[in-house]
This record gives sequence, structure tokens and C-alpha cells, in this order.
Amino acid sequence: MSEQGLARLDALWKRGTDFLGSKYAILGGAMTWVSERHLVAAISNAGGFGVIACGGMGPDLLAAEIDATRALTDKPFGVNLITLHPELDALIDVCGAHGVSHVVLAGGLPSGAAIAKIKSFGAKLMCFAPTATLAKKLVRSGADAIIIEGMEAGGHIGPVSTSVLAQEILPVVRDVPVFVAGGIGRGEAIASYLEMGASGAQLGTRFVVAEECIAHENFKKAFIRANARDAIASVQIDKRFPVIPVRALRNEGTEKFMETQQVIVTRFQNGEVSQEEGQMQIEHFWGGALRRAVVDGDVETGSVMAGQSVGMVKKIEPTAMIIDELVGQACTYLAD
Repeated sequence: MSEQGLARLDALWKRGTDFLGSKYAILGGAMTWVSERHLVAAISNAGGFGVIACGGMGPDLLAAEIDATRALTDKPFGVNLITLHPELDALIDVCGAHGVSHVVLAGGLPSGAAIAKIKSFGAKLMCFAPTATLAKKLVRSGADAIIIEGMEAGGHIGPVSTSVLAQEILPVVRDVPVFVAGGIGRGEAIASYLEMGASGAQLGTRFVVAEECIAHENFKKAFIRANARDAIASVQIDKRFPVIPVRALRNEGTEKFMETQQVIVTRFQNGEVSQEEGQMQIEHFWGGALRRAVVDGDVETGSVMAGQSVGMVKKIEPTAMIIDELVGQACTYLAD
């Protein structure tokens, strides 16, 4: 590893490492059923910054997960909470009671009350921003850092690419650290965003195949077999039945989802179902599908959420080796 490159890298992401308290400003993306104690602790122990994906957990489960993670690492890590969770207040209280140092709010614009509660126990608050205007508003509201995530990411996605978001937001949001996410699979990309003004990067897909990740072997093999073009966004058939875009690997389930939408549209047009009933059927189609894929290994009908960087996933290896490779690539790039 080039000493010159490493010195430059350390300088470029110093704001990010100071903010996170980690050796490297590489966050683990919060992936439901995937980003639990083992992977989170492994990322933090390897010098990155792990983030627990609370997802649909209740307060008791989250408390147990925080304690279990802390038993595996003495390094900093964060907790990702979904703003639409019905027990959000109680989950924030759990984070406060367990001394969580960093809270990430995702899934929608957080309320002033939620922001105030998180700030009240001294945690650093990180929020996702899809536009420069919203990023500035979140900073004014109390966000201590911003994450911008492009449509190349896995899971629920927005309509704009990472490179465009970076160009729009990095030059104008300077008051707080900004972390870039979505489609990042190599260290050179991390370094280039740092040169543009980012304080660090967030990666999810690369860590799915980590040895410490508890995802089913079938799930990991699906990632290794896939290329970038296999990670597709869910298709909306009819604007009367909106579909929130989700990026996942094309499989029997994604094909069946499109067929199901078409059937529901036809039934609606024939007066056999109401628009509300049809919408509910569409929204319930993927119920439990992510768990089926990650936990049970059903990669045919389950939802194999993956970012377009999946084509750079080649083998199962320890988390530390993944992070070392990313840092090495960034250093080589910066030394040239």
C-alpha cells in the first residue's frame, strides 16, 4: 500500500473519520436481515463503521441487537431507524438508553420531534437527502451529517444516479460531512468522491458476501453469479397503481410481480376489484420476500435486493479483506 496514497486518503476523509470515530470513513449500508450483529461488528472491527439495520424490529429486539453487537466489538457503530416505523419514538429511546453514538434516519423526512429526541441524548444524527435543497433543510433542522444515495443502490431507490447527486450536492453542502452511497464497489470510486468533497462512502452490496455475514449461502451465491445488468429496478405497469422502485436481482419473483400487476389492472378495468383493493394486493406481493431470500435462501421467488455494484462481487471473503482491498485501491489511485 502506497504511503503517499495512504497519507492523502487519510487527509481526504479525515472529516469523516473524525465524525464516525473509525479508522476508515467506510460505512456499512444498513440492509434488513443482513446488517445484524455479526456483520456490523466485523465492519467496525476492520476499521469501517458498521450500522445495525433496525428494519421492522421492535424496541426489545433492537435493544438485544445493540447489546449483542457491543459484545462483539468495542469500536463505534450506528443504528439505522426507519422514520415510518410505528414505534419510532420507543426505538429512539432504546438508542438513548443504550448509549448509541450515531443514529441514521431513513425512509422519509424525519420529524422535528424525532430529531430533537435523538439530539437530546448526544447522538450524532445522519439523514438521507435526495436533493441539495432537502439536504440544506435537514442540516438546518439538526442533522449532523448527510448521506446521498443514488439509484444504483440496492433496495428502495430514488430516480437520480449517484454521480449526478454528488455533483449537485457536494459543492453546496459544506457545513456537515456528506457520505456518498449507491453503486460503489471499488476504492477508486471512493477516492474520486472524496476528491469531489465527500467525507466518506457507504457500501452495502460488497459486504453481503463477507464471511461474517449471516445471509444464506444461496443468497451469497446469487450475488457472485450476478452482473450489474441483473440488478434491476421494479417496474410499474400502470400509473394508477404506483410501485415504489426497489432494485433487486431479476428472478422468477420479479417476473411474477409484473404479471400480477397486469392481472390486477385487468381486473380493476373489468370492475372486479376496487383501486384500493388492487393497490393493497400489489403492495402485499413482496411481503416477507426479503426474509425468504436472505434467511431461507429462496432466491427464485424471494426478493434478492442488490445494487448494481453486484458485478464487482466475486468471492466470499472476510470483511477485513474487503475493506483492505477498498483502501488499497483508493491509495493506489491517489498515489498516481
